[in-house]
Amino acid sequence: MKGCGVCHSDLHVMKGEIPFSSPCVVGHEITGEVVEHGQHTDAKTIERLPIGSRVVGAFIMPCGNCNYCSKGHDDLCEAFFAYNRAHGTLYDGETRLFLRSSGKPVFMYSMGGLAEYCVVPANALAVLPSSMPYTESAILGCAVFTAYGAMAHAAEVRPGDTVAVIGTGGVGSSCLQIARAFGASDIIAVDIQDDKLEKAKTLGATHTINSAKEDPVEKILEITGGKGVDVAVEALGRPQTFAQCTQSVKDGGRAVMIGLAKAGSLGEVDINRLVRRKIKVIGSYGGRARQDLPKLIRLAETGIFDLGHAVSRKYTFEESGKAFQDLNEGNIIGRAVIEIV
Repeated sequence: MKGCGVCHSDLHVMKGEIPFSSPCVVGHEITGEVVEHGQHTDAKTIERLPIGSRVVGAFIMPCGNCNYCSKGHDDLCEAFFAYNRAHGTLYDGETRLFLRSSGKPVFMYSMGGLAEYCVVPANALAVLPSSMPYTESAILGCAVFTAYGAMAHAAEVRPGDTVAVIGTGGVGSSCLQIARAFGASDIIAVDIQDDKLEKAKTLGATHTINSAKEDPVEKILEITGGKGVDVAVEALGRPQTFAQCTQSVKDGGRAVMIGLAKAGSLGEVDINRLVRRKIKVIGSYGGRARQDLPKLIRLAETGIFDLGHAVSRKYTFEESGKAFQDLNEGNIIGRAVIEIV
């Protein structure tokens, strides 16, 4: 392993807010080098990913064979959710990690990438060009991957669309850059921290709203001439911002939810407005590894997506605990990455 992003999804697991098998190794936003192939690796995979290959990994690891994967919907892979998210294993029902002292299993959140070595299904990997840095490129596998899935597949952002992003952390700030790359006109960033909003301006936001100081829905309506935006994205996973997201879109607009919440959290929506004004509420967990990850690498390689601006802090492997403490306390603007070796 070379780099691993610091993500709120891991923090949710660590705090017990999302049920997951324990003990486990977190870390799902990775770059690294191929050092070994599994016993049953096919010849085409070995040719695509030879020993020594520089790679980036997507956190949704498609099996490639289930009903959804066969249709290209890697983000809905049945095996990923049935085995990894439900039980912390790979798709033979087994983890690859065990305690040395007792042999008891240690489970894997995605590939369990916050480690010196990890085992990753080949379908989740794409080759990383030598021109791209290991550390900054790690965020392609979750923060950028999640943003791209939301913008390309859920929201279907088109040139000229107006977009609001509620919550400008690692994923939300990536949404700003993807919206800009897709040709959105007005891009509105909403947060409660002025420093994050200042950063948002460098990533594509044309307007910023501090929702601790003014009503974000009213302000979005003011910016858009009373109409609302074509697309609103909620990147926090909170009932209040869920409601703000649905209230911010115009008639026929798309409200896209990408923020994970504490288990059991519920969001409210005005049913009559939803029905009468044809509001679309769409959940989006991530992108589609086999088709999207190579595109994201190319966007970053050409500078259309600026990895340098997206990554604001770096930690050593030994500082992993501090990295998640800083994340928990809201001290990270954008995305942080842990440098492993």
